[in-house]
Amino acid sequence: MASRRTAAFATASAVLALSGLSAAPASAHGSMTDPVSRVSACYAEGPESPRSAACKAAVAVGGPQALYDWNGVNIANAAGKHRELIADGKLCSAGNDKYRGLDLARADWPASPLTAGAHTFRYKATAPHRGSFALYLTKDGYDPVKPLKWSDLEAKPFATVTDPRLENGAYVFQGTVPKKSGRHLVYSIWQRSDSPEAFYTCSDVVFGQDSGGTAPAPTASAPSDQQIEDGRGQSTVEHGGHGDDDAATGPGTSTPAPEPTQEQEPEQGGGAATTAPNAPAPATGSDSGAGADSGTPTGTGTETGELLAETGGGSATSYLAVGGAAVLATGAALLFALARRRRV
Repeated sequence: MASRRTAAFATASAVLALSGLSAAPASAHGSMTDPVSRVSACYAEGPESPRSAACKAAVAVGGPQALYDWNGVNIANAAGKHRELIADGKLCSAGNDKYRGLDLARADWPASPLTAGAHTFRYKATAPHRGSFALYLTKDGYDPVKPLKWSDLEAKPFATVTDPRLENGAYVFQGTVPKKSGRHLVYSIWQRSDSPEAFYTCSDVVFGQDSGGTAPAPTASAPSDQQIEDGRGQSTVEHGGHGDDDAATGPGTSTPAPEPTQEQEPEQGGGAATTAPNAPAPATGSDSGAGADSGTPTGTGTETGELLAETGGGSATSYLAVGGAAVLATGAALLFALARRRRV
């Protein structure tokens, strides 16, 4: 009898443990590091006392916590509705008040040099998940001292990729950069496919001579792994990849996102009231048809190198579900048998 009770208790405990694991919501986090995003560049300078005038202004507006939380510029329930949810002038913050300092319209943000042609993009992923990336460049005539609008971006992404490979904690993929001159901005959208959550970045770039301001802006630098580790204790963002911690946008969800469709052309002068495109990249990981200067990125999860972690779903989750069901059935049988024997 004692052995049956022990087995039943152990089985029930295992069922509860598996149930807790399978129900835990997942959070993905990260930011562009090549070209360096605004929030990453300012975090690298130091959240409490950044060096550049632009980053100092961002801290004055939003406080240093936004920089400690450099990898959390997100919308928990975006589900591809980026233009519908993010108003003009708030693209860099994704409409999150905590990151409002990133929306400051100025021509002296730390910038990364960029040239036309093939480029290797890197996106630091502190919690990697499956999903699609779409990168947009600002149009010719972009004015950095005016609030960034959806209509300032080219109609189609110049680079898209689905499930790029993960190397040393960063997504790595290729794209072809169109010809531009002077100061521009690369806007990235990372739409998860295992959740409605999406992440956004603004990367200031300079093609050739910087003509956006009276003096050249400082060169942007990405935070080192040591800097990321040193600031972990000050961050309110969950770095481990799990936990319902969308502090800036409210509770997240791990329900499946809708199937991605072709990115729609943004309406001129768009904003919160414009038609929303769905997820930014096709499931094939190839170029979305963005014209002659568009990139044809490589780097899907099937390439050699470290594969994309599946912490938010996929085969590991399936095995867990199957194993949990089996244990649940066994536990139920044992508990039923024990209760029946007691009655007898």
